[in-house]
Amino acid sequence: MESQEIVVYGTTWCPDCRRAQRVLDQVGRPYTYVNIESDEQAAAYVMQVNRGHQSVPTIVFPDGSILVEPSNMELQAKLIG
Repeated sequence: MESQEIVVYGTTWCPDCRRAQRVLDQVGRPYTYVNIESDEQAAAYVMQVNRGHQSVPTIVFPDGSILVEPSNMELQAKLIG
């Protein structure tokens, strides 16, 4: 998945997804949010990169790296990096 911005895969009921979005908003990083409950291709992608699990948030960065269910500190470190 080639993108110049961050992509956050999540669900509407996931508190960690909302928390990750708040961190991204606080540091002013643009991102695209994809709800895997309403996008079958996105759900399949999340399962592929998470060994068959729908682990959210799954966050894909422009460099191709992925963080899954990161803590605030992990996400901030990657964003400030």
